Amino acid sequence: MQRTLGPVVAAAVAVMIGGVSWARAALLTVPTAPQPALAHIELGRPTLPPLTFTMFCLRYEAECRLRRTFRGGPTRLTKERWAELKALNRAVNRAIAPQPNELGLAGEEWIVNPDRGDCNDYAVSKRHELLQRGWPARVLLLSEVVTGSGDHHLVLVVRARTGDLVLDNLTPEIRLWSRVQYGWVRMQMPSDSRMWATTGRPAA
Repeated sequence: MQRTLGPVVAAAVAVMIGGVSWARAALLTVPTAPQPALAHIELGRPTLPPLTFTMFCLRYEAECRLRRTFRGGPTRLTKERWAELKALNRAVNRAIAPQPNELGLAGEEWIVNPDRGDCNDYAVSKRHELLQRGWPARVLLLSEVVTGSGDHHLVLVVRARTGDLVLDNLTPEIRLWSRVQYGWVRMQMPSDSRMWATTGRPAA
């Protein structure tokens, strides 16, 4: 049965946003890309999505349905949207207790807003909550990366005009993709979130 913490997350986001003070919150400065070449992740050829993503779409059909109103490119990150993004990222990170998957592929399951979960659950929960708040699917891209220890890891990339931003359960900070120490493997395609593509190397 699907478990949800939707109301809890929503309440936490409301409290966080309500307490934002732009005059003294230096960390809420909207990020800017240091160089145009580093702004967005380069997508390569189409590739198969993770098997667990296919299983996720069978369980959560609404999360994966094709939204035919695809228009425009990256979203404009206003101060209000930046505040909402930071609050949502922190709320989900706090609402889900970390529970590493020790069974490998056999124990892999992506769940929206569980009580406990791993990186996959954090990423799909953040995407779900942002979709519920009206963010377009074309800018909410699940991305598979490899950590410095060689582990495969799932994060949510938010495609903003100033650059691709990484929402990660391993850190409370939202950072530009070019400033995280990950190897990029594959990512959802903005034109159709059911499709995935390989990702290019960071620009030098």
